Amino acid sequence: MINSMTGYAAQTRRFAGGQLYMELKGVNSRFLDLYFRLADELRMAESGIREHLAARVKRGKVECRLYFTLEKKTGAAAVDRTALEKIREISDLVRAHLPEAGALSLGDVLSWPALLESETVEFDALAPVIRELLGATLDEFIAARAREGEKLAAFILERGRQMRVVLSRVAPLIPAAQSALGEKLRQRLDNAISACGATIDESRVLQEVALFAARIDVDEELSRLGAHLDELERIFTVGGAVGKRLDFLMQELNREANTLSAKSAHAEITQAAMELKLLIEQMREQAQNLE
Repeated sequence: MINSMTGYAAQTRRFAGGQLYMELKGVNSRFLDLYFRLADELRMAESGIREHLAARVKRGKVECRLYFTLEKKTGAAAVDRTALEKIREISDLVRAHLPEAGALSLGDVLSWPALLESETVEFDALAPVIRELLGATLDEFIAARAREGEKLAAFILERGRQMRVVLSRVAPLIPAAQSALGEKLRQRLDNAISACGATIDESRVLQEVALFAARIDVDEELSRLGAHLDELERIFTVGGAVGKRLDFLMQELNREANTLSAKSAHAEITQAAMELKLLIEQMREQAQNLE
């Protein structure tokens, strides 16, 4: 399976008194980078979530959000009687030392921290729900990455097939191009030697023509390009984490296309080299999105 590094998934699960929400978002990265945005009450879940993500995601920047909402309960707010008694003790102590201090108003009392009992969640009670929620969200996240990876793989392989078409068009041009350019060089050498009134050394002329033919010979580059395209198809057949292998392969393809362009002495071959470089760049851009 070929996975993209880009993906998104979100799931919710109910628990007694509320609802849990998890979101996973993935984007490109050279390595595996995990970021967490968790509610304070759920921080204890981070290590377990990190372990599960690292086991199934090999590369990419992944952000995990986990929080909860509590259901609002009807009825009067509960007052913490212990806190209320503490407020009275503090008020009595202050007024004993500062008789001029006024009594606390109702607003002062109600604004006292922790006076009104707030609803809380116990992590141990939520742990099984979090595990089930993580499994479902991670499955959805991996499936989204796989769907995107399938599209990217099809795009890259199609560009590889287009490259083969260009190579098949170039290969028959090589012998005729070498012959024509060799003959042109030979004619120029003959003209130059005749203009100088010197005697033509046929063996020397043949040597220069042979050296020139070797410099413009691109058979080796065409063969290596074909071999690299074979490797491209093999990588996708094997599957798995292909991103880094494709990064290297794109560099090698580009190197051969640049050499082909530099050695070309024929307009049609030069044009073909430019087409190859464009296709390689398109593949490289998409390969950077793969895990």
